[in-house]
Amino acid sequence: MDYGRLRALDRLNLKIEKGEFFAFLGPNAAGKTTTIKLLTGLLRPTSGWAKICGFDIQAQPIEAKRRVGYVPDVAEFYDKLTTLEFMTFIADLFEVEASVAKRRTGALIERFSLTSYTTQRVENLSHGTRQRLAIASALLHEPEVIIIDEPMVGLDPRNARVVKEELKARSDSGTTVFLSTHLLNVAEELADRVGIVNHGRLIATGTVSELKRLSKRADKGLEEIFLEMTESEVAEGAAVSES
Repeated sequence: MDYGRLRALDRLNLKIEKGEFFAFLGPNAAGKTTTIKLLTGLLRPTSGWAKICGFDIQAQPIEAKRRVGYVPDVAEFYDKLTTLEFMTFIADLFEVEASVAKRRTGALIERFSLTSYTTQRVENLSHGTRQRLAIASALLHEPEVIIIDEPMVGLDPRNARVVKEELKARSDSGTTVFLSTHLLNVAEELADRVGIVNHGRLIATGTVSELKRLSKRADKGLEEIFLEMTESEVAEGAAVSES
């Protein structure tokens, strides 16, 4: 993926299995946001392709996007809508049947502690409350794939725990989760597999245990492994072979 002379992504090749919890890590400007925009159809690749559940995001955008729940790092809303109206809007957008939408909305509002805010306009919500609404709305149509960028930003520890539990439960039930985060402890706690990108190139993929075998010291945590790999020229281009 090129921006003029800048190559933001260089031969990125990822395959994420159904139900896998995949954590996508990298320093600032490594290519994480560009990858997410390609996966969600917000950018057209200079070359190559991306598929969601077998559907090409460029050639079959409607089929691909209806299977995705997307939470960007900074969520956008119709600020004049109330929380409940926004949830209803999302349900209509994904053509969720009215009675099903009502049931799911009630459950998600309770799950993400939004009950006290249902009649408040989005513009009056705190950052953390808006973040919870963004996540709740992304789950409303029960997507097959969740793409989520920095989900814990603005959340207090209690609500952060709820989000982690919800994402892990959905992954355990067969939903694919693609998580981009700088919180390496979250990635280490939740991810089945980790990918590390640096300077637009995928430099390592594997479970945390597999990444430790690439490290100079097997007793290191993910944070130390990440720092070592993104600082080491030797690690560039390395990848754990998949078994």
